[in-house]
Amino acid sequence: MGLYPLVMELTDRPCLVIGGGAVSERKVLNLLESGAKITIVSPQVTRTLADLALASQVTWWRREYRESDLEGMVLVFAATNDPDLNARIAATCHQAGILVNVADNLELCTFNVPAVVRRGDLQIAISTAGKSPALARQLRKQIEAEIGPEYGLWVDFLGELRPFLKTVWPHDPQRREELLRRLTGDEILFRLVARGKEELAKERVKQCLSLPPV
Repeated sequence: MGLYPLVMELTDRPCLVIGGGAVSERKVLNLLESGAKITIVSPQVTRTLADLALASQVTWWRREYRESDLEGMVLVFAATNDPDLNARIAATCHQAGILVNVADNLELCTFNVPAVVRRGDLQIAISTAGKSPALARQLRKQIEAEIGPEYGLWVDFLGELRPFLKTVWPHDPQRREELLRRLTGDEILFRLVARGKEELAKERVKQCLSLPPV
């Protein structure tokens, strides 16, 4: 059976990272981009993690893991250098219904973290179900070369169109969807937005409003 892809809102939600090495550092840096409220449990951490704690961007409990640390957590990352401890953490999470990711042990994970290309609010996730992280990273680099930062501007522009079109055709959702589909595929409109010519882009939208539906 395949995994279910999911985009999760983590802003200000508590997430726990157990372990302080390079793997934990990667997990924490990814979580920071989502705005999560991050707690690290480990007697020692990398310099980057220590600096983040010093800057109050994460909370660092400078000690060994305790089972009570899991209380109230939305996501847990078990990334210690002790496989037996990671397995015990996973078992407790499974019993408590807490989503857990275990470093280097796919069978114990209830979720995996994909390789992600971020362009503003546009996120493209690549997953191999944990079978080949190297391939996921390779594909991410290929997509990063194809999808530039202009796509972040494009997503913002298209996002502003939806409420605007609702004011134009408040009772005609089918017409709105047809026009949105047309505008999304408009190469000229895309290039205007990508070059920062937003006013000209808005004028083109107004011109398109008079076009008949396909």
